[in-house]
Amino acid sequence: MILLVVSRNLKRVTVENKSFPLLTLVPTPIGNIGDTSLRTLEVLSEADTLLCEDTRVTKKLLHILQERYSLTCKQNQEFISLHSHNEQAFIDKLEPSFFEQNIVYVSDAGMPGVSDPGALLVQYAQEHSIDYDVLPGANAVLTAYVASGFDEAKMLFYGFLDHKGSSRKAQLQEALYNGYTTVLYESPHRLEKLLKELAEEVPQRNIFLAKELTKKYQRYLRGDAKTLLQELAGNYRGEWVVVLQATQKQNSSAISEKDILSLDLPKKVQAKLISKITGENTKEVYQRLL
Repeated sequence: MILLVVSRNLKRVTVENKSFPLLTLVPTPIGNIGDTSLRTLEVLSEADTLLCEDTRVTKKLLHILQERYSLTCKQNQEFISLHSHNEQAFIDKLEPSFFEQNIVYVSDAGMPGVSDPGALLVQYAQEHSIDYDVLPGANAVLTAYVASGFDEAKMLFYGFLDHKGSSRKAQLQEALYNGYTTVLYESPHRLEKLLKELAEEVPQRNIFLAKELTKKYQRYLRGDAKTLLQELAGNYRGEWVVVLQATQKQNSSAISEKDILSLDLPKKVQAKLISKITGENTKEVYQRLL
């Protein structure tokens, strides 16, 4: 028999002399089930209610963990859908008393709060003095960043770019010229579009692609955009992380290097203008243009 004691003062749940936060955000494997941590197994086994980005995915995960690692969960665990489309509405109706049980939030794959719901739950817990914890674990951003081999010490994560329009163009410019190694997520049906944009905008920039991280068909590719397009040869299926090698930071400007190159100007003039917005040495830019 399991003894469940809730302390309203400490706002922690105690199960058989084990103390758990009342809210735990749990990362799940991004592909390889073997990346599940022992702490994850322990927290999932003692959850009273699981908030899930997709309840079907979470139930399938628990079933696999039960078969492979003999995970034993509480009886009558409740599964509640909590995704990007209903997260705010769920928070608005939430009462602190909801956390007088062991609550676990599970995203479909990876770290909650990183291109997934979770941040609003943490904010709610902070505002209402609810004890919470975040387990470390699988994350596609850091995995791809380390695998890229780009040795700049600073990294920015942009998530998904807008699909189209001026906002996409502005975001891409910011991603390319912020001065940091930059990590993007991209869907398979838009990867070709992104690579073509990169081939036109920064034809010599080093790019690293990570496909299906930790899964059976994991693949790493590195090179300029044109080379990557040739290597992929139209095969864009799978989940992708794109890592852009850092370059010198471009000064804030409505004009891009691509805009300057489209002007009918001598190469030396183009080089001077580009150096103004990128901060690069004029001679180096001129040699690159040649």
